Amino acid sequence: MSQPNNPLHGKTLEAIVVYLVSYYGWEELGDRIRINCFRKDPSIISSLKFLRRTPWARKQVEDLYLETINQ
Repeated sequence: MSQPNNPLHGKTLEAIVVYLVSYYGWEELGDRIRINCFRKDPSIISSLKFLRRTPWARKQVEDLYLETINQ
């Protein structure tokens, strides 16, 4: 199914988190999205585990990604 107008299409959650960490760093990311997986001993793996089972947090991450790439 083609989704040409969906900027998240084809992007994995891991790719989104890696991009945001490289763009903002863990500290600023934790300030922008106040969840412990970004603030206390952060890692890509622990963040992905949390985000995959927490829809509201995943939505915040996806929204920040869209905001960041559209600057």
